[in-house]
Amino acid sequence: MATRYYLTLPDGERARGSDAALSFRAVSAEGFAEELQAALRGDGLFERWRAKQPDPDDVDPSLGATDPAATVHGEQRDLRIDLVVTTALSGTIIKHRLRLLAGSGWELRDVTAA
Repeated sequence: MATRYYLTLPDGERARGSDAALSFRAVSAEGFAEELQAALRGDGLFERWRAKQPDPDDVDPSLGATDPAATVHGEQRDLRIDLVVTTALSGTIIKHRLRLLAGSGWELRDVTAA
């Protein structure tokens, strides 16, 4: 069952993870939406992060789950960027990917059934 997550990046310029190689590179709402959607649909971001871990084989493989049908829509409001994510992935996966991409520069506003 799909869930809809309502997220905010209060300041797009500061929505960056601690590792630039894994972090958002976008500067527009559409760009942030595209990068997050790619991170949810495929395992590229997860695999890059996993390879950087001290023992990649010890990483819980369930963190690498993907949803090829995930969608993300972004809208710019002054400095703030609102993202709406629709996916079957768990909140744990969403949070993990967002921490990699945006660090602590994001907020979860609401969660509803899709």
